[in-house]
Amino acid sequence: MLRIAPDRGKQRLHGLIGDEFAGIVGSDRFSAYNSLEPERRQVCWSHLRRDFTFPADLGSGPQEAFGLDGLEVTWNVFHAWKQFQQDGDRAALQRRVEQIKAQMWPLLQWGSTGKRQRHVRALAKNLLKVWPALWTFADVPDVEPTNNAAERGLRAAVIYRKLSLGSRSQSGERMIERLLSVDQTCRLQRRSLYAYLGDALTAKARGDPVPALI
Repeated sequence: MLRIAPDRGKQRLHGLIGDEFAGIVGSDRFSAYNSLEPERRQVCWSHLRRDFTFPADLGSGPQEAFGLDGLEVTWNVFHAWKQFQQDGDRAALQRRVEQIKAQMWPLLQWGSTGKRQRHVRALAKNLLKVWPALWTFADVPDVEPTNNAAERGLRAAVIYRKLSLGSRSQSGERMIERLLSVDQTCRLQRRSLYAYLGDALTAKARGDPVPALI
């Protein structure tokens, strides 16, 4: 489901998922998600790979080493996840993740203390703060270490909004967000959007229940 809103504040997040949401939120590290308990989140490792790439490209001694070590940790995470996708052995995944944790913890401790480059210190402190959210994928079924699926799902909507220059009314926003939600759902289900809309309009005209997208 896609939602158009004037900002990305935490009130929009909770308005979307509700205060009693019991699932896992996969996301980047945008500040609005800090209103959720880390245990209810999975931080995206694809975003972290880009974050570690910045200090790795600085070429300035310790900061560069921090970035390179972080990229190695990231590679280990993706390798462990690939192995799990192949063998489905969650216990083995958890053992690999424990080894990765032991590799990453001292790296973040080093990055968060002393006179560090500003980006390095901020990144290390933030990751320590959301530490449980880095590893949720190892324990909770159907949770992945990235939010790539959500990013792909947003791409068409983002392009549409840029080309159309947005809506001029709240009713227009509601219409567009619902049509975009139906469009993406049909894509995921490999259904024809036009066929579904035709069935929905026919059902509406006849007074029948609108066909569900499940």
